[in-house]
Order: sequence, then structure tokens, then C-alpha cells
Amino acid sequence: MTMILYGFDASTFNAVQGYAEWKEYFHHPNPNVIGSVTTAYTVAAIVGGFFVSPWMSDTFGRRMNIIFGSVLVIAATCLQTFAPRVIGAFIAGRGIIGFAQGVALPAAATYISEVAPTEIRGKVLSFYQLFYSVGSFICFWVSFGTTKTPQLGEWRWKTVVFLQVLAPIALLATMPFAPESPRWLVQHDKIDQARACLQKVRAESEVESELLAIREAIAFEKQQMSGVSYALFFTEPSIRWRFFLACVINFGQQATGQGSLNNYSTIIYQKVFASNSTIQLINALNATMGILFTLNATWMVERFGRRQILIGGALGQALCMFIVTLVGSQTPTTATGGKSMGVAVAIVILLFSFILFYKPSWGATVWIYSSEIFSMKVRATGVAMATQTQNVANAILQQAFPVFLEKAKWYTFFFFMGFNLFLAAFCYFLLPETKGVSLEDIDTLFGGQNHREAGERMEQNGVMEAVEKGDMSARPKYDADDRSGSSEKESAQHLEQRA
Repeated sequence: MTMILYGFDASTFNAVQGYAEWKEYFHHPNPNVIGSVTTAYTVAAIVGGFFVSPWMSDTFGRRMNIIFGSVLVIAATCLQTFAPRVIGAFIAGRGIIGFAQGVALPAAATYISEVAPTEIRGKVLSFYQLFYSVGSFICFWVSFGTTKTPQLGEWRWKTVVFLQVLAPIALLATMPFAPESPRWLVQHDKIDQARACLQKVRAESEVESELLAIREAIAFEKQQMSGVSYALFFTEPSIRWRFFLACVINFGQQATGQGSLNNYSTIIYQKVFASNSTIQLINALNATMGILFTLNATWMVERFGRRQILIGGALGQALCMFIVTLVGSQTPTTATGGKSMGVAVAIVILLFSFILFYKPSWGATVWIYSSEIFSMKVRATGVAMATQTQNVANAILQQAFPVFLEKAKWYTFFFFMGFNLFLAAFCYFLLPETKGVSLEDIDTLFGGQNHREAGERMEQNGVMEAVEKGDMSARPKYDADDRSGSSEKESAQHLEQRA
């Protein structure tokens, strides 16, 4: 439901900016003001994701972020729908929704990764992106429907905006009944509650072994790090490397071209079609195809792994952008400023093909990879900060793309082709595969010590329970070899046995 909310919200302004009634209601805002509507959402999301989401998620639990974000979205939707005829009120509403999304989305991804079993974690997280497409699907089909009802007047666009309340209402109704993350509960020394939560989502035979693995990993992290500091992401080599990888692929998710297509598809299609109703229909069909294409991630991610999917997706996206550039730039423009029907259909098919490659790869898999590579101690902060680079990319592209499109026209898409080729090379040379690796064992892939195995040694030394209670004097002594080489060899052997 969190991703349905995000998909609907992210598509709302793309849909309503095509309505003459919306422009008239807010006294025909100029392009700079329209850009501010989009930027307010993005900047507020960055603030919420970087500075509020990690603290709230680690302090109050993953569910509280989702509940808090849902309340804010409901309030902001009412502000947007019933605002006076002042564009500033609409911008404020978009900003509040962006802030709410920045708080809720990283916590939701973290929650899923911590609750889902290892063997299906990728498949479950792929549904996270799937429901983004569902939210976009609902928004664009409602928008298309309102283009057929001119008698609604200003309520044509207000209907689209007001329906943003549905997903947060559903979340508020269901989240009190969802189990909290067992890893968060163990981190806060609530062992019995963690056991009860695991019993709801695991077979009885798996509960105690997984609970022990979580306790061992978290006890070791408590011993090594007294608290979560932003400095860890720049000073601790293993965490720094993971943070760098996560930031690049999250920035890349939007710089593939999807961010611009999502925000400006209406403007792009205006260069091809004259009818707003036709454009809204294409947007709706695109969202429908997005659902079907994202379903591919549910089986691909555990069969082929994260790395291969990202590489293949980037190459396919680059090819689509290359052909779009050729078709758009090398065909004549009609007297009305559009393209012939044959060329228009070809461009639509190519942009739909881009979504075919994007949805299961850079759409779904980036969220999966980002939410599983950080250790428990820094997971909420790492996921929140890394995923906000999506909004950093959006903030840049939202300002640059309209100008770029106006000046370079169809050659704009050459930029996205080049960036996709860069992403394919980046993943090929630098991204380790995480398929089938438990969250407690994943540190070894990034040059860190296996937290679960280190915690197991603490348990054998009889100090794990003391460390869980905050007694750092119980810390066992490791020599340099034990902390690095031998532990990494043991971890590698452990992973080989799992494979």
C-alpha cells in the first residue's frame, strides 16, 4: 500500500497539469511556478528521507514511519483539493506529501527486507515496485476517465488529487495489525516480542534459529558501534563502499530516463499527439503495461540474480533511447507540430519497450538491492539516505529536462542512452551479487566481518546476553588476525557451503 500511494502521488501532477481547468483555477501559472510544484515535492522528500526517516525508524520502529507519513498525506491532500485559488497552497500540499513519502518509503522497504524470508526476499521486494505501477495505473486511468466528463468542471482535476487519500486510509487501517520488524525489536532488547513476530511469519521450526542469528549479529554490532552516526557512512570502509554503490544505483534509477518520462510524459507526447485525451489514454496504457512488466521481476530476481538483471536492463534501456532519438529526429514534423500517425505509434512502442526493460530491473531490483546490503545497525539510515538520491536525481532532471528538450529536442534522449551504458558497465565491474545471502551474512560480500559468526563466537564466550543488556565491559578480545583475515575466510567458507 505504501508503494501504491507513492505511485499515485508521483503521477498526480503529471496528470493534472494537462487540464485547462487546473491552469484556470490557479490563474495560469508560468513554467517557473509549475517547476516549483515538482521541485517542492522532491526537495521535501530529500529532507524527510535524509534527516527524519532514519531517526524515526530506529527510535519508534518501521511501522511508525508509515503511519506518520499516511497522516501527513491525508492532510496535504485535503489542502490541495480544497485550497483557495492560490498556487502557493497547492505547492505546500505537494511539499508535505513529498516529505511524507521521504519518511515512509525507506522504512517500508527496510521493513519488507527484515520480515521476508531469505529465499523469497527478492521476490517479495519486487512486489514493492509492482505496486508503484498499480498506483500509477489507478491515477492515469482516473485521469483519462475525467477527460470524458467535462461537466465536472474543476472537479475533473480535483477528483484525481483527492483520491490520494485512499491508500493512506488503508494503511492506517491495517498497520496496527502488522507485526513489527523482529530485527528492530531485538535491537531494542525486546526478545520475546521478536519471537512472537517471527512466529507470525515463519514456520515454527525456523523461529529459534533465525532469532538466534539475529541476536548474534546485533550483539556484535552493538559491541562494534556505540551508536549510528552519519560519519560511519564516510569513515568505515565496508559501510562507505555499500553506501556508494547504493547511492549510484538509486541515482541511476531516475537518470535512466524513467524520472523524466514519469514527470514529463505529457509534455513529450504533446510533441507527437494533439489531443489531451489521447495523451492521457497513452499514459494510462503505459501504467497498465508497467504492472505486467514488473511482474517479470517476481521470478527473474531469484533466478538470474540482482546483478545480471540490472546489467541487462540498462543495455535494453540504452537501445530503446538510441532508437527513439533516431526515429524522433530523423522523421518530418507535421504542420501542426506533431508526427505522422505511423511515427507516433513507433515512438509510443519504443517508450513502452523502455518500460519493459526498466520495470523488472532498475524499477524493482534497485529497491531490493538497496534494502538488503546494509547491516542492521545502519540499515534504516543507509536505506533512507541512499534511496533519497533518487530525489536528488529527480530534482536535477526536473529543472534541466524541459530546457534540454526545448533546445536539443529528440537528441535529448542520447544523454539517457549514454547514462544507461555507464550504469551497465558500473554494475558489471563493481556490483557483487546478493541473491540467496541472508541479511546476517551479507557483510562478507563488502569486505566486512560476518556479524552473525562474530556474534556466535560471543555467545560461545558467554558474553552475548551481557552485551545485549548494554554491558560493553563484557567485550571479548579479538586479535588483528581474528578480526580480519580468519573471520573473512570463515565467512567465505560459510557462503560457499550455502551455495
